[in-house]
Amino acid sequence: MSSRRDTAERLRRLMATEGDAVAQNTRTVNQLSDYAIQQFDDYEALRGAARSIKESAIENLPTLIDEVTEAVEANGGQVHVAQTAADANRIVERIMADREADKLVKSKSMTTEEIDVNGHLEQAGYEVVETDLGEYVIQLADEAPSHLIGPAMHRSPDDIADLFNGEFDLGEELPGDPTELTDFARERVGEHIREADVGMTGANFVVAESGTLMLVTNEGNARKTAVTPDTHVAVAGIEKLVHSLADLQPFTELIARTGTGQDITSYVSLLTPPVDTPIPDFEADEMRDAEEREFHLVLLDNGRMGMREDDDLRETLYCIRCGACSNACSNFQAVGGHGFGGETYTGGIGTGWEAGVHDLDSAGEMNDLCTGCSRCEPKCPVEIDIPWVNTVVRDRINHHEDGDDYEFLVEGLTPDEEPAGLDLQKRLFGNVEALAKVGSVAPGLSNAVAGSRPGKWVLKQVFGVDPRRDLPQFADETLREWYGARGTQVADPDRDVVLYPDVYTDYFDPERGRAAVRALEALDVRVHIPAVPESGRAPLSQGMVDTAREQAEAVHGALVTHIDDGRDVVVIEPSDLAMFRRDYDHLLPERSAERLAENCYDVMEFVYGLLDNGAEQAALDTPVDDAGVAYHSHCQQRTMGVDEYTETVLSELGYSVRTSDVECCGMAGSFGYKSEYYEVSMDVGEHLRADLGDVDDRRLLASGTSCQEQLDILYEREVPHPVELIAPR
Repeated sequence: MSSRRDTAERLRRLMATEGDAVAQNTRTVNQLSDYAIQQFDDYEALRGAARSIKESAIENLPTLIDEVTEAVEANGGQVHVAQTAADANRIVERIMADREADKLVKSKSMTTEEIDVNGHLEQAGYEVVETDLGEYVIQLADEAPSHLIGPAMHRSPDDIADLFNGEFDLGEELPGDPTELTDFARERVGEHIREADVGMTGANFVVAESGTLMLVTNEGNARKTAVTPDTHVAVAGIEKLVHSLADLQPFTELIARTGTGQDITSYVSLLTPPVDTPIPDFEADEMRDAEEREFHLVLLDNGRMGMREDDDLRETLYCIRCGACSNACSNFQAVGGHGFGGETYTGGIGTGWEAGVHDLDSAGEMNDLCTGCSRCEPKCPVEIDIPWVNTVVRDRINHHEDGDDYEFLVEGLTPDEEPAGLDLQKRLFGNVEALAKVGSVAPGLSNAVAGSRPGKWVLKQVFGVDPRRDLPQFADETLREWYGARGTQVADPDRDVVLYPDVYTDYFDPERGRAAVRALEALDVRVHIPAVPESGRAPLSQGMVDTAREQAEAVHGALVTHIDDGRDVVVIEPSDLAMFRRDYDHLLPERSAERLAENCYDVMEFVYGLLDNGAEQAALDTPVDDAGVAYHSHCQQRTMGVDEYTETVLSELGYSVRTSDVECCGMAGSFGYKSEYYEVSMDVGEHLRADLGDVDDRRLLASGTSCQEQLDILYEREVPHPVELIAPR
C-alpha cells in the first residue's frame, strides 16, 4: 500500500493534470442521466425487473453455461470456458495461431482489459488495434482506461489532438475539434478493420437460450469488428449470461439512461454468430461465402464463481458496467479512474470487482475513496448496494493489510489479536464515541491540546489528521447533561418521542440538540433523551463491521423499549438516520432492523409531520422581513428522500429557500480530516461553493455535521442546522 504522503501526491497530480476534463465530462453525463431518469416513468419498476433477472441468472449460472454452450455449438460456433485470465489468453492466442492471423481488431471491452489480452497477444507477436475511439486514444497514449464506459474521459479534445499530432506524420496539424478528431480516428480505425484477420468484441449480455450477443455502443465499431473479419471472438464474463431474449428488454431501456443520459444508445446490436452475411474481401474486391466464418465465445470465470458464493460480493456480479456510479460520485468527479481505480476497474463498483477478480491489494488503493455517501445507489440500474460492498471490502482489507508502525499501540492488543490493516487512523475515527467521552471530562484542556501546534503535529504524524483541519470543539456541557438538569417542559403532551443523542450533537454541538428540544416542545411533544450508544456509523465508515454490528445491537436494545412504549425516535444527524433506516439491514436481524426503520424520523421530517397534522405553526420561529436562507442537504438525506421536508418546512414558515444541486460537500465524515484526502475533499467542496454562489444576503444552513464543518471553512462563517433557525428562542 502507498504511504499517505504518496497517496496525497498522486491524487494531487491527477487533479492537476486530469481533473478538469474528468469533472466536466462526468458532471455533464450525470446531469443528463438525472434528466433522463426523471423523465422516465418506468424507471423504478424496470430497476426491480433488471435486478430480478440478474439474481436469477447468477443463481443459475452453471445451468446457463451449459445452455449457451449447446446453443452456440448448434449455431456452428465454439464455446471455451476459461477459469483464469491466463487460460483466456491462451485460448485467444491459439485461435490466432490456428487461423494464421496477424492482426486482431477489438471493440471496447473491460473484460479483455481485465485479462490484458492486448499485452499477451502483442508479446506473442500479433498486432492488436482498438476500434473504440476512447480505447484507441488510450492505446496510443499507453494508458489504462479512466472510466468504465469513457476510457479517455480524462483527456480533453486538445489533449487528444496533441496525441494524434505527435503520433502521426500528418503534414498539417489536427485542431482540438471533436468532429475532426473523430473523423480522423474513424478513417484510421476503418483501415485496420478492413485489414484485420480476427475481430474481438466483448458482450453486454449473452443470451443462453440462443447464443445471441447484445452489443451496446455509440460508435458502431463493435458490429463492424464482429462481422468484417471472417473470425469473431467474443470474450465475456460468465456474469453476462441471461436466460432469454425477453430478459434484455429492461436493460435496453436502462443502460443508456443511467450510463450516458440517452434514451437509447446509437447502436444496439443483437448478433447470433456466426452471422450469415457474406465476408468482404477488400483485396479482391469481392464477397466470400458466409460458411467460412468462425465464431468463438470465451466465457471467463477468473474469480466470478467465488464471488457468486460470497454473500457480500455476489451483488457485484449484477453490475452491467454502465458507469453511473462513477458519474454520480463526487470523489470520482475530482480524481477520475486513474485515482479512483485499481488494476482494471474504476469507480464505486470497481472495489468489488478488484477484490473479486484481482485481490485485496488492488482494491485497497481505491477503497477509501468511497465515503459511503450513497448517491450512487439511486443511479444503479440493478439496485446494487455499492456502499455496503465497499464497506465489506474495507473490512477485509483491515484484516489483510500490513498496518503501520503504530497499529499495536492501541488498547494493549498484541499483534496476534489486532487486525493487521486497522491502523491508528481508522482506530481514531472508528472510536469517536470513546474519544468524546474522554475528551468531555475536561473539555477546555482537550480543546487546547488538540488545537495546539504540538497537538496537531501528533495528530498528523500518528493518526494522519491534516493540520489544516480543526477538530470539533468539545462543549462545556453535553446535551444529556443539559437535559438532565433541565427536565421536560411539557406537562400534558400530545406525543412522546426519544431524541437520539448522536455523538456530535451530544458532545460537540449540543445547541442543535437544545434547539430540537425547544422546537418539539413548542409543538406539544414531550422529549426524552436517554443514554444511547453511538449508532455504529463511525466504525462502519472505517470498515470495522463487527464493531458496528455490536453497536447496532446496543442501540436497538436501548431504543426498543421506547418504541414498545409508543415513542418515535427523532434523529438530528442524517448519517445516523441512514444507519437506522438502511445500514442496520446488514447488521441486525430483519425484524429488529425493520422496527427501528419504521419508527425513526429526521427531525425536520418529524416537524413537517406535526405541522401537517395540525400543530400550531405559529409556535415556531418565523422570519422577520424577507429572510432568505441557502440550504445544503446531506447526501444520505437525499438518498432517503427526506431532504424535501426541510425545504417545505422552511418555505411554509415564510423563508425564501435556495438549495444546492451539488450532492456532496466533500467532507464526508472522517474523509476530509485525513491528510491523504484533504485536497480531494476541498476540491469537491469548492464545486459546492460554486453551485451555491454568493450567500452573503442569506442564512447558510446545512443538515449534516460534515456539511456544516465544510461550509464553515468554505464561507468562513458558522453554519447551523435548520432546526436551530425554526426553534423558539
